[in-house]
Amino acid sequence: MEALLTDPLIISVTSYVKDYMRNYDASHDFDHIQRVLSLSHHIYAHTSPQQQPLDLKAIHLSALLHDVGDRKYLLPNQDPATLISTTLLSLSCPPSLAQKVQEICLAVSYSTEVKNPPHVQSILAKHPELGVVQDADRLDAIGAVGIARMFTFGGAKGSRSLQASVDHINEKLVKLEGMMKTAEGRRLAGERTERLRRFRREWEEEVGFVEKLGLSKGEEE
Repeated sequence: MEALLTDPLIISVTSYVKDYMRNYDASHDFDHIQRVLSLSHHIYAHTSPQQQPLDLKAIHLSALLHDVGDRKYLLPNQDPATLISTTLLSLSCPPSLAQKVQEICLAVSYSTEVKNPPHVQSILAKHPELGVVQDADRLDAIGAVGIARMFTFGGAKGSRSLQASVDHINEKLVKLEGMMKTAEGRRLAGERTERLRRFRREWEEEVGFVEKLGLSKGEEE
């Protein structure tokens, strides 16, 4: 880890990502990147190299850059298909590594996998580092942090009610546990998913008082 943190490319990319994401809302800010980065290193450390040789530098760069070019925040003049590789090349990254990181980052998202599972599986077979970064990103979407990010994103978008945010737990978040690619990712996801379910039960208990009084949702709001 220390060697990576003093690597000139890593230093340059970290600075770039900090600046790039300063206009993102708090659900996808640099704190999120740091958590995904830390989780990626944790999962890497719990993965046997005999079972699956992994490139830690590619993992680190992909964790740093995985939200660069996110379509939710993309600027009109940016091309998500090449933004990361172009940036890396401008920072003197070897072309093969730049392309590898670009391919990994394009396959990280939940929506990409849901829309085209065979494509994500093909990238995973080509770049097993994807599984580490993908699991780390999804772990940050569940558990206590995931709940906080869920409400933050809903508030940033402005039109999503509290109940609609809570409904997101069953619509998407509890499904992430079954989509984990690594053993350590699955273990951590099990713990964090239980926290989601516990929160959901407590939410339903507390908002249940409105129903007991016979108030409509409109009257509640």
